[in-house]
Amino acid sequence: MPGNEGFARANNEAIRQSKGEIVLLLNPDTIVQNNALERCFEKFAMSSDIACGVQLLNPDGTPQISGSFFMKGGINHLLALPYWGPFLRSVAFVLNTKKPNVPEATADEKVDWISGAFLMVKKQAIAKAGMMDEDFFLYAEEIEWCSRLKKVGSLAIYGDIRMIHLLGETIKDATQTTDKTYANLFDKKGLQLLVSNHVRIRKQFGIFWFFVQLLNCSFAVPVFLFCSFIDHLLQGKNPLTDWKRICGLAKNMTIVWGLTPTILRNQPHFYKML
Repeated sequence: MPGNEGFARANNEAIRQSKGEIVLLLNPDTIVQNNALERCFEKFAMSSDIACGVQLLNPDGTPQISGSFFMKGGINHLLALPYWGPFLRSVAFVLNTKKPNVPEATADEKVDWISGAFLMVKKQAIAKAGMMDEDFFLYAEEIEWCSRLKKVGSLAIYGDIRMIHLLGETIKDATQTTDKTYANLFDKKGLQLLVSNHVRIRKQFGIFWFFVQLLNCSFAVPVFLFCSFIDHLLQGKNPLTDWKRICGLAKNMTIVWGLTPTILRNQPHFYKML
């Protein structure tokens, strides 16, 4: 590629150049063990699934979320918001809402979307669903892609095949961030997450759910300020402990609002924030 064109564009070019009938998107921060690639390929080639993943593990052997389900309007993205997210999670728990992911696959599990860290796809399905959307630079592109792949056939996580994923190592090196999770919405990595999530929701669910996401994320800023102030005050700590992160979230949401007209038009645009 001529430069850092992001996950979707680089993988699309690799898919175009590939010769086989099955392609694998594999993160460089993965550790392949016990012939996981060969075993997955053989099982997948004989199956009716059009895309698959394996059960990813943290370095300590604990399970990592590898496959997930679509939530209406992508509202599960709101769970990462400080204070407001946990409140929404408690409401969902009371309402007995379906879990948005498979905590650990121990057998074959049908899912709606698969982590892009290990995503094996049949080319015949790509021919029908299309390539990854090249508007995305990083994050959410595999989710949007899986939403189209799922219209072609089934997606599965093979729980009997496992490999290690050093979550966030690639992006950590690229951005010098200290937070490897997807809950960091306060720096440049957080900006990319917020923008990509909003773009994906606009493409997959439409304008109404885009604004549901946008308004909730915006509302989370004053909630973060108020709750953090009171929380730390009650603990006898500096009530402005989170001030830098509050300002970071506010700045990032201001940028998302600035991009809103472009996102709403849903015309080709490269959303590179890093």
